[in-house]
Amino acid sequence: MPPTLAAFARSWPWDPWLVIVLVITAAIYARGFWLLHRRDPTRWPLLRLVAFLAGLATLFLALASPIEPFASLLLQVHMLQHLLLMMVVAPLVWLGTPLMPLLRGLPRQLRKSWFAPLLRSRSLQSLLAAMTHPFVALPLFTAMTWLWHLPRVYDAALRAPQLHYWQHVSFLLAGLLFWYPVVRPYPARPRWSPWLLLPYLLLADIQNTVLSALLTFSDRVLYSYYNEVPRIAGITALEDQSSAGVLMWVPGSIAFLGPLFWIGLQLLFGSSQRAPVKRESHPSLRILPVEQVAPFDLLHVPVLGHFLRWRYARFTAQAAMTVLAAVVIYDGLVGPQVGAMNLAGVLPWIHWRGLLVLGLLVAGNFFCFACPFTLPRALARRWLPQGRAWPTWLRSKWLAAGLLVLFLWSYEAFSLWDSPWLTAWITVGYFVAAFTIEGFFRGGSFCKYVCPIGQFNFVQSLISPLEVRVRRADTCANCTTHDCLKGNATNTGCELQLFQPRKGGNMDCTFCLDCVQACPQQNVGILATTSVTELWSDRWRSGVGRFSQRPDLAALVLVLVFGAFANAAGMVGPVVDWQNELSSRLGQRSHWLTSTLFYSATIVALPLLAVVSASALNRLGNPLTTSRRELATRFAFAFVPLGFAMWLAHYSFHFLTSSETIVPVTQRFTSDLGFSWLGSPLWSCACCRPLTDWLLQFELLALDVGLLASLYVVWKIAGSLTNSSSSTWKIAAPWAGLVLLLFALGVWIVFQPMQMRGTLPGGG
Repeated sequence: MPPTLAAFARSWPWDPWLVIVLVITAAIYARGFWLLHRRDPTRWPLLRLVAFLAGLATLFLALASPIEPFASLLLQVHMLQHLLLMMVVAPLVWLGTPLMPLLRGLPRQLRKSWFAPLLRSRSLQSLLAAMTHPFVALPLFTAMTWLWHLPRVYDAALRAPQLHYWQHVSFLLAGLLFWYPVVRPYPARPRWSPWLLLPYLLLADIQNTVLSALLTFSDRVLYSYYNEVPRIAGITALEDQSSAGVLMWVPGSIAFLGPLFWIGLQLLFGSSQRAPVKRESHPSLRILPVEQVAPFDLLHVPVLGHFLRWRYARFTAQAAMTVLAAVVIYDGLVGPQVGAMNLAGVLPWIHWRGLLVLGLLVAGNFFCFACPFTLPRALARRWLPQGRAWPTWLRSKWLAAGLLVLFLWSYEAFSLWDSPWLTAWITVGYFVAAFTIEGFFRGGSFCKYVCPIGQFNFVQSLISPLEVRVRRADTCANCTTHDCLKGNATNTGCELQLFQPRKGGNMDCTFCLDCVQACPQQNVGILATTSVTELWSDRWRSGVGRFSQRPDLAALVLVLVFGAFANAAGMVGPVVDWQNELSSRLGQRSHWLTSTLFYSATIVALPLLAVVSASALNRLGNPLTTSRRELATRFAFAFVPLGFAMWLAHYSFHFLTSSETIVPVTQRFTSDLGFSWLGSPLWSCACCRPLTDWLLQFELLALDVGLLASLYVVWKIAGSLTNSSSSTWKIAAPWAGLVLLLFALGVWIVFQPMQMRGTLPGGG
């Protein structure tokens, strides 16, 4: 392969934002399209799906393939990029008739509360009709094309990444507006004659031809930027410019004249109006009401859904995680006692934590589903006298909250991330505790009342997009056996006493799917949900009760919320310097004393002081009958989104910058076992990756979304306590102030230099 072509093939840029947006858009469209296709395959043929996905793929090719880096070296490649954006992506997207599939694919609550009212807006409809009229779309398309190809503007865009970004955005938007009247995607109803499209496309081709000719036949380089960059494959800047002009000329003319020829034939020899499609009238084809669309069910997804419905799915996942846990224990006890060189210092503290929060963000509590610690439960119940009830005085979250405080403190005090030996023994301790408690007590007591990891998952999954719940309430209303709770001859019911018809949210749900296996009507699924609504609802929930009557649960939430900020702050430069200075003043070599002071203040004293002060302010000047304890308990749940955002920003930072550390550590581990097929350890991978701009943007975006969600929950809780708008503002104010203070702290943290724990300086 020629060197230039080889370099091109290796130059794939990484743009996670674009990938995430494209994947989410494709998923939403595909979901909505299949709903429509099943009901009316004539109106919604598969070619529409292919066209839309091809448009997204072309957009990815234009912006996230080797075309993007080579566009700054060769004008002809840059011209290819612009052609893809303006003349390929846009028509393919419109051929997919995206409006109704995207609407159908959205979550029900979003569609009902946000998008449906927006689309009903007369002002918006008038604006879109005006922007997509040929008399407006063509001048905009021409203006964007010529403006950005002015030498000074073009050079400026190449030298300024932000301006270059907006160049791509404007090209894409201009292309979408231009091709809309040509494709006229359903349900478009233009009020102008289709004969207008003939001069429309002809004029577009003429302006394209003029600009192409200027580039092709110019005797000087128009864009000075390309005189300054290294030349590739011996092509001069002027030759490159001429090639770019030809590329713009020929494919561009085909893009305009091809549709013009086809439309002309249709107008001359066909019908000027589109033939009506004969189809049955289905309620699903109406945009509203949206309540008739069934929510997404993960158990209906091909392959994955079949696996999750399999009786031994959880056992398989637990067995795989048990093998990994055994590897962590073995390497932690006998391997090198350097965290960055040991699987016990890398897998739990970098990879597991990062994948955990990302899994909670996009799905739900699937770590508890695959939890290895409860796998030996069957053996424990066979060998130990299982059957005792968990003590009444321990049936709360107070013990779990205390264990979480102890864990967060010990992580810093004993530098657990850099102690494979302690990490291994903590893992062993988990197995022993789960084995013993599950062996003596019934009802999933370890998971519900003890396990700190489980409590973390329960709280964070309150805002996860998936929930194990019933599909049809009327089916449960006629059920008399209640197998989902009690079990039957072949399957156990829910051991955490969550009765599915009365279950709300993911609190205390381990995603074990025992209820799915036990339900004889197959009426339990893993459904998409707007779970944040559970944070302000105070309805009674099976196995949990009312949030307002659970101060123990509120305490657990506050420990995890403030613990998120304390855990991240404990690794940033200013806090580390303060701890070092305090330790030296106190004459302490270790940090256990400063860690004790830091965590006592940040996750015990500070949250207690904050909620007591805010609830006391609520009682001043507000005629509330709600007690201060109940106020503090209810509003504590408003902090869950922001707390999760901080965990997500922090853990994702370490995972995305240090994920390659697993490569040399695995090579070292297999080499120690006598296997050399993985090669010598590549310790250069044991250091963190260079920080990129998108990572900071991701952290800030997570905090921004967490802030907005928490403020919204504060507002909804305050509104449920009073019927007066002015009183709602007064009640919400102190809690909103706390949310804003935590958000400001989170922003400060992500802008500070952070310790890269679990890595080797300079790659060893």
